[in-house]
Order: sequence, then C-alpha cells, then structure tokens
Amino acid sequence: MTALLQIKDLYAGVAENKKEIIKGLNLTINAGEVHAIMGPNGAGKSTLSYLLAGKSDYEITSGKIDFDGKDLSELTTSERANAGIFLSMQYPVAIPGVSVSSFLKHAVNAKRKYAGLPELDAAEFLKVLRTAAKELGVSAEMLKREINVGFSGGEKKRLEILQMRLLEPKLAILDEADSGLDIDALRIVAEGVNRLHNKDNALLIITHHLDLLNLIEPDFVHIYADGHIVRSGDKSLAEALEKDGYKSFLEA
Repeated sequence: MTALLQIKDLYAGVAENKKEIIKGLNLTINAGEVHAIMGPNGAGKSTLSYLLAGKSDYEITSGKIDFDGKDLSELTTSERANAGIFLSMQYPVAIPGVSVSSFLKHAVNAKRKYAGLPELDAAEFLKVLRTAAKELGVSAEMLKREINVGFSGGEKKRLEILQMRLLEPKLAILDEADSGLDIDALRIVAEGVNRLHNKDNALLIITHHLDLLNLIEPDFVHIYADGHIVRSGDKSLAEALEKDGYKSFLEA
C-alpha cells in the first residue's frame, strides 16, 4: 500500500498563545483506506483537521506531517487543496453574493491550472457540473443560489460532497459530517462519499456517532484523547464506545 498521510510524533497547537493541543500524535493513512477518529469533546480532533488543511490559527511545534511524499508544513493552504486535501467542515460558512456554480467553476479550474491542465470554459464546466449534480441529487435551482445562504444542514453537506466529486481529492477529511443531519440527509451524504471513495484516495472521518460508520465502513477506528491516539482497532471499537462510552478506554 502507498502511504498518503504520515504523521510522526506531532506536537501542535494554537499559534497565537502557543497552547499545545496535539501531543505526540502518530498516524499513517494509506491509499484506499478509511480511518475514523472518535474522542470526547475538547480532545483536539477538529484542531487536527484544521492543521492538515492549513488553517493559519494553528502551527506545528515539533514532529512532521508528510502528504503524498511532500512535507505538509512547506505547503500553503491553497497548495494543500490543489495537492489533494479536502476538508468537509462541521459548520460550512455562508458566502453571500457568490453563486454555487461560479464558486465551483473557479475551484475546479484553479486545481486544473495547478496540475498543468487547460481550464474548462463555461460550456465545458456546465456539462461536468450537471452530470455531478445529477449523481448526487443536487437540483439546478440549488446551483444558482448563493453559497450556503439559507441552506439547510443537509443542503450544506450535499454541497460539500458535490465539491468533493468535482475536485477529486486524494485525502478527504470529514469533520463531523453527520452534525445536525437527520437520517435521510445522513444517508445521502454517506452514499455520495462511498461513491467517491476508491483505491487511490483515502478518508479521515471525525465523528462522535456509530450511525455514520454504519454507512461508511471504516478500516480503522482510533480513540483520540488529550491530543493523541490512545487506542486503535476496527469497527468493533466504535461499537464498544457506543455501548460503554469513553470512560473505560481513557482510564485504561
């Protein structure tokens, strides 16, 4: 297997006050794998997702992150996205005045330009967009709307899956993608993610609930506490958490 992401003895935290949140994290994710991270609130799970995506509020104090053969610390946020890292945020932001279709066209062409490919013109992109939107049940009306303005939780998540479909990331990080979704919306999101996952990419799912992992089958489940992984296993680990909570694992 080919390692897409290798995190080695990582310490990191908030850049402004130097507060350390990630403490000695080690994790390897190979192409084709699905990893789930579960842990109590405040453990540093979202910090990890922000750090990988390149959010400027966070910085590495020691350790190393390699992504697809590159030192991640040397890449800007934009370069990480173009290199194949995608973050599905827990709370997607609204962008008034920018339509969904216009945003997606610029995102797709930015990645094509980075890869040395010709940009798609309006007609070419519209054809690609309509095909992808139809696959994911995204209406033509939704594509005309301003990004996430007045969107329901399910619509916001569906838009993020549409972005994944168009950008074809090598590593998709889903930060509590199940947050605020009813069972029907959750199923739509999971079906979209499963359709996109293949042997050449990988998923890192951050979640509190077994429901999502019943729909997107993980290869590995990691319990994350106090900034590092305290236990790893298969899906049965998530099932035990659902039944007994974190206490016994954290005490051990």
